[in-house]
Amino acid sequence: MPQAQEQTESRWSWVVLLATVVIQGLTLGFPTCIGIFFADLQHDFRASNSETSWFPSLMISLLHAGGPICSILVEHFGCRLTVMLGGVLASSGMVAGSFSRSLSQLYITAGLLTGLGMSFSFQGGIIALGHYFFHYRAMANALASAGVSIGITLWPLLSRYLLEVFGWRGTFLIFGGVFLHCCICGSVMRPVAPEAESVHHSSSKVPEQGHLLTCGQALQRHLAFDVFLQNQGYRFYTLGVVWMLMGFTIPHIFLVPFALSNHVEEHKAALLISIIGFSNIFLRPLIGVVAGWSVFAGRHVYLFALALFLNGLSNLICVLPVSFSLLVFYCLVYSVSMSGIGALLFQVLMDIVPTNRFSSALGLFTVLESFTILISPPLAGLLLDTTSNYSYIFYMSSFFLISAALFIGLSFFLLYKKTKEKQMMDRVHEEPTPEKDLNQRYSEEPVIKSHSTVTYVTYVTSV
Repeated sequence: MPQAQEQTESRWSWVVLLATVVIQGLTLGFPTCIGIFFADLQHDFRASNSETSWFPSLMISLLHAGGPICSILVEHFGCRLTVMLGGVLASSGMVAGSFSRSLSQLYITAGLLTGLGMSFSFQGGIIALGHYFFHYRAMANALASAGVSIGITLWPLLSRYLLEVFGWRGTFLIFGGVFLHCCICGSVMRPVAPEAESVHHSSSKVPEQGHLLTCGQALQRHLAFDVFLQNQGYRFYTLGVVWMLMGFTIPHIFLVPFALSNHVEEHKAALLISIIGFSNIFLRPLIGVVAGWSVFAGRHVYLFALALFLNGLSNLICVLPVSFSLLVFYCLVYSVSMSGIGALLFQVLMDIVPTNRFSSALGLFTVLESFTILISPPLAGLLLDTTSNYSYIFYMSSFFLISAALFIGLSFFLLYKKTKEKQMMDRVHEEPTPEKDLNQRYSEEPVIKSHSTVTYVTYVTSV
């Protein structure tokens, strides 16, 4: 399914948009409900908090790290088959996980296999949406993102009901059937243009050099290490976000067990995650509109740092004496800052990285994220096993979020100040040249001009 920018939106495009909304709800919304099964998994497998935490961390990590693999599959087989393959993998992982007799089996099935399948389905659907929409692409992506909030709202309620009736094994088996709906959604994503010849294949007189060159081009196309080394803004932002995710995922996994440990009823504990999801349905678009005001032009990174700072402060609410009403208040406050993070995460990246390198920069961005997402929940679980006090894991979450906010905010303030001083010196010594435009991207090297044909590679984070 190559890029076909000349085509106009057809009525079938809206069918694909609806399918993408469903896919986002099924995939990105699902990991938030894992905390509901946390206590049952611990009891059945007689596992510690740290051991049980590896299951959701593996799933969410693969959801992020599968982007480059998904991109390669889309290039060779198209979006339709990639999305359907993801649905089959996610379904197979959940079905096999329902028969697991040890946590290690659950890691491989419902963790690795389901996480990779969800990555293929979600990211393949987003790439297909980019092929079907051109003039209304921004609006289509905004509408599609509503599926995430809807999924976060509905998955916990469904999980709590099924867990009470069928137990976690029966629930996982049913979830395997639910994920097959990704195959139905993928089947409507018809190819929009004939397969085009790739512009990235190159021949060489020396076969060995040709293979090395091809591998290097493929690596650079999907993982922008050169941008990371040359672009200071991208480097600071990536390191800050990677550090932030050490604390950001913790409340999503431990909020329900935390509520249950404080004698909150099970159905009320599951409702807390749904409150966060329902609030995000309205808050994310609102924050997106506010961020688009002219007064915030060029200042998105500071808004993002503010959202991180507030998110870290909100987690400190959970160290107070706990009641259900306090947890509801926490979820509402947390939703505001979480919506700001979700709405601005990619917008800031677009402001920093040249357009023709955005897809590859985003690929490296999500792969690096996956490492911290992998170790963060087990680390929090180990802290909980050691202290037997949930307050410490919320302190841990706040520390990473607040320190990341300060790092990103101060780094870009100093970088902006340095850039302005350099611009003033350049104006004194010589006339401005087109290459100086790169200062707007916080980079120290010239931007490579894009080719006439651009390969669009889309990745995602669960934020």
